[in-house]
Amino acid sequence: MTLLNVENLSVTFPSRHGPQRVVRDVSFRLGRERLGIVGESGSGKSQTGRAILGLTPTSGTATADRLEFDGIDLRNASHAQWRKLRGARMSMVMQDPKFSLNPVMTIDRQLVEAARRITPNRAEARDKSLAMLEAVQIRDPARVMAAYPHELSGGMGQRAMIAMMLITEPDLLIADEPTSALDVTVQIEVLRILDDLVTSRGMGLIFISHDLRLVSSFCDRVLVMYAGRVVEELRAAELSQAKHPYTRGLMGCLPRIDGGTRPLPTLQRDEAWAR
Repeated sequence: MTLLNVENLSVTFPSRHGPQRVVRDVSFRLGRERLGIVGESGSGKSQTGRAILGLTPTSGTATADRLEFDGIDLRNASHAQWRKLRGARMSMVMQDPKFSLNPVMTIDRQLVEAARRITPNRAEARDKSLAMLEAVQIRDPARVMAAYPHELSGGMGQRAMIAMMLITEPDLLIADEPTSALDVTVQIEVLRILDDLVTSRGMGLIFISHDLRLVSSFCDRVLVMYAGRVVEELRAAELSQAKHPYTRGLMGCLPRIDGGTRPLPTLQRDEAWAR
């Protein structure tokens, strides 16, 4: 079953040299599965995720031949439709919690606000918030609930953001580098929660990451982006057998614990990849 259908999605921003397309004709379908999107910084991964949720900055323009979520045409969605979809059915874990969490609201207010999308009773919403913080390995959830975002470390802020996005158990989650600030043990627990939501509830997950090894072991399929466009799509388990030279170059640049070639290989680019 197709949950999300994207055809020729493009995102354009103005510049002193004229309009610049940072996402170019991206097309894919997402079912109840884990889809990884990989590529270098600036390849258009995050802007693709933001455009799907209608979060392209006002200075930019997102267009698509088709952008449907569960049969709903997102291109023409009203503000009322977006309010019903965002948070309750579609969520996004932003890359940096410092810029995503509200700095003048406690974690308590922000988590409970999200939880009340599905649990109107405030006491139940707070209990659910505490349980979700425990699920992402926060040892003293009551203390964290009373804190402001600036009082938390980067990793703890990231976990609070993940808890906030998962608390509504959305149908579609876009996770932008969700584990980048987490230590290995917490990373494993967060991935377990995401995996459980996909397998037991049928959630669709778009997992944006720089970690090719993590994507190859956790995701079902992978989109490889370069200069705003998808250059290759393949099964995650077959990432090491990629055919496109850019994907092979990314894999070749990964350091190996048992050594390898010296000096470390560098990516040799071709202008044709960006056309």
